[in-house]
Amino acid sequence: MKKPVVATASLAGCFGCHMSLLDIDERILDLIELVDFNKSPITDIKSFTGKCDIGLIEGGCCLDENVHVLKDFRKHCRILISVGECAIMGGLPAMRNGIPVQECLEEAYISGPSVKDSNPERIIPNDKELPVLLDRVYPCHEVVKMDYFLPGCPPDADLIWNALTALLENREIDLPYEVFKFD
Repeated sequence: MKKPVVATASLAGCFGCHMSLLDIDERILDLIELVDFNKSPITDIKSFTGKCDIGLIEGGCCLDENVHVLKDFRKHCRILISVGECAIMGGLPAMRNGIPVQECLEEAYISGPSVKDSNPERIIPNDKELPVLLDRVYPCHEVVKMDYFLPGCPPDADLIWNALTALLENREIDLPYEVFKFD
């Protein structure tokens, strides 16, 4: 019998949600018995090799490249899950949402405190090879349809494990109140 296929990606985030996935500890060996991984930093597979059953996305969309990756995941994954606050609400990267992009670039490359030493010419990078910065950071559900949301910054490893195993066993995902409470 063919195992379900899981893919993962990190967009505009810190990779902490992937670290939580790895924090399932020895259960990662159980997970490897239950699923095959496709496109993922965990496997270093860079392109989809076929359709996936479950896609886990961490991070929001702050670059045109993030939007492309997210749309590609939606196209290839039967179930798509927003993992963590950056994917669900934009997280810390969305703190720039109230600031015009040009002002962000000027602070980073022209007038910021470290610019004198690191960019004495005060050049804002502008190369066709660089991804384009979006006008704001978008949570994943504003770009494509997401099927589930796993809250947390990052979500607890047990929450990720429980959600994955519930989906694999065709059970409801249990999201107790405690996973939504932040104190």
